[in-house]
Amino acid sequence: MLAPERRTRTDLLVAAALVVTALVAASVVWLNSDARGTTSTTWDGPVPTLAAAQSLPRTLAELWRAPSTATTAPVVSGGTVATADGGAVVGRDPQSGEERWRYDRDRALCAVTEAWGDVVSVYRGPRGCGQVTALDSGSGSRGAQRSSDADDPIRVVGAGSHLIAFGESRLEMWRSDLVRTVEYGRVDAPVNPNAQPRSGCELRSADSGAEVLAVLEQCANEPTNRLTLLDPTPDDSTKPEEFASSVLPEAGGDSRIVAVVGDRTAVYLAPDDNDGPRIEVFDSEGVLLDTHALSRPAGESDDPALERGGVLVWWTGRDTVALSTTDFAPQWTVEDTLGNGDIMAGSLLLPVEDALVGVDSRTGEPGPRIDVERGTVSTVNVAVAGNVVVEQRGDELVALR
Repeated sequence: MLAPERRTRTDLLVAAALVVTALVAASVVWLNSDARGTTSTTWDGPVPTLAAAQSLPRTLAELWRAPSTATTAPVVSGGTVATADGGAVVGRDPQSGEERWRYDRDRALCAVTEAWGDVVSVYRGPRGCGQVTALDSGSGSRGAQRSSDADDPIRVVGAGSHLIAFGESRLEMWRSDLVRTVEYGRVDAPVNPNAQPRSGCELRSADSGAEVLAVLEQCANEPTNRLTLLDPTPDDSTKPEEFASSVLPEAGGDSRIVAVVGDRTAVYLAPDDNDGPRIEVFDSEGVLLDTHALSRPAGESDDPALERGGVLVWWTGRDTVALSTTDFAPQWTVEDTLGNGDIMAGSLLLPVEDALVGVDSRTGEPGPRIDVERGTVSTVNVAVAGNVVVEQRGDELVALR
């Protein structure tokens, strides 16, 4: 019979050393982890459904305001208005501004937007603006997350069922679980070498529909911007599938993607020696289908058109232009607007100097003018949360009723 095993003093010392080593390693991991620098306070109370306003208000007074440096437009989802400043995303009651939930990291926010009923937050990490977390708009609880290489800064553009995130050299497209469907441009450690159709181009503008992802880029030794049309859902996200790519005609040094609907892409071209400001429409093979003249050049804005009241509404940086959803032909123009508007009580509420104007989205006919005292502000983007009007004014969010 074998003698029973006995633990020696050496065995105990070795075991103790292993435990200490494991504790030290765990402490090092914790001290350097994202979890250590994250505070998440969720909300388990009711989130009332916002009742739509039945008429435009005659007057508006300020309800509350809060800093929101990481948003460019109000983030309204369900019954929540989210603000984003520093490293904190805060879900608020639209009426009072009272904090319901908070997600706070010891990293700076790059961008925050609404998609799929979530508040999608993008944080700056060691590899650029590539740390992404989806927060449930009602409770603030964490959902899908991703971490990847990214530029800094980036822009995040809503594209129907997907989001586009891009900077000067790299673009990604994400679906609702934050899985990447397209990787385009700079790839520092490619899984598939030579998968990108070109390199070293500066990405200027992007938008997507269900059938086409359109990218405008400036490549070395090319006189003007290049329009590249891609499959938004290729078989392999690391291998872009290009439908067409060509250099645009001379356009006064300014062009941008206006909208993508179906297999058609609308591109703004600034005045040149031969033509005035215009929108050119291309099919998925890059063939020019139509040209629509504009009454005056666009200002400085990279926002694509938004669907509002059955038309595509494009803020050019100086005017609001409604476009047909079928052929992008201009339907009407309201000049000297300050940003994007939203639908309230059946009217398109547009920000103008010292006021909001209700416009018939079908005809562009102006309706009631509601005075708003803002002080000095150059850009105002508007969203409606029930009977509350929310304005993004520079780095601040202001709620009015």
